[in-house]
Amino acid sequence: MDTYQFRNDWSARAAERPPHRRRARRGLVLVLLALVLLPVLFAGWLWFHVDSSIRRIDAFPDYPGRPAAGAGANWLIVGSDSREGLDPEVAAGLHIGDAAGQRTDTIMIAHLPDNSTAPTLLSIPRDSRVQIPGHGKTLINAAFESGGPQLLAQTVEKETGLRIDHYAEVGFGGFAAIVDAVGGVEMCLDEEMHDTKTGQTLQAGCQQMDGSDALTFVRMRYSESTPRSDLDRVANQRKFIGALASEASSFTTLVNPFTDYALADTGANALTMLGEDGTGDLLSLAWAMRGISSGGVVTTTVPVTDGTAHNWDKKKAAELFEAMNTDTQIPEDLITQ
Repeated sequence: MDTYQFRNDWSARAAERPPHRRRARRGLVLVLLALVLLPVLFAGWLWFHVDSSIRRIDAFPDYPGRPAAGAGANWLIVGSDSREGLDPEVAAGLHIGDAAGQRTDTIMIAHLPDNSTAPTLLSIPRDSRVQIPGHGKTLINAAFESGGPQLLAQTVEKETGLRIDHYAEVGFGGFAAIVDAVGGVEMCLDEEMHDTKTGQTLQAGCQQMDGSDALTFVRMRYSESTPRSDLDRVANQRKFIGALASEASSFTTLVNPFTDYALADTGANALTMLGEDGTGDLLSLAWAMRGISSGGVVTTTVPVTDGTAHNWDKKKAAELFEAMNTDTQIPEDLITQ
């Protein structure tokens, strides 16, 4: 049979098919096309929604002696203790008190390298005594209250020699809402944790923490289970961030559009970032931090001289900052938990 005859026979058989079969085939094609296009359109819309919903601040200003950009990228991650805008009932449920003002409950630097060395999540104890430009030597926690993100970033840069490239800030209410948006985060506690200041208690064992419990966990330092006070607290904060990042990037989260939307919408409304930072930058940070729980991220605290965490061990701290600035592996003796 020649090609011409074959085509004629095939066309004739196609024409003989019942109309409902042809319609069914077209319907199947349309369904398959929708299954391919809808996730793409949803992801594109969600990307735009997040980028347009995040609260922005002005870029960090240049100043004489500002550190030059090093290898990789540095994020300044700030947990603010501001209660501004929180409904009184919500605030009461979070057990955060009613302190006025706005300070930094959490200060971290996340370093994302350009090479194959592991990312680093570095905690800066909020009671560190440092030189704050224009305010003398005092607790680093005061920089944010006195001059906002810009003064805090300048203080961190001058003390560490690391140039800050990106900024992410979240308040109490936003943090709790993000945890609730992913359906809670599982944490395993070796012992009961009781905060003598707030009266809150977390039971020993593995448990699914909601936003309120998570906030209690990452803030707790007045407890027999945190004998090193702020040093234990910052270690717990890094541990929880790792568990949260793992939950947010898990397969069950990513394939659920309802959870995706809740997490993206809540996160966007909870975050403050630099004007030039975008959704892609945020996803890069979140993707890198998912390795905390598996040991793929170096987690540590600025070396200090004693348990008060007031003074840094300048020699060890300088070596640590240099390793981060040059994307080299951090020596084991500089890693403190």
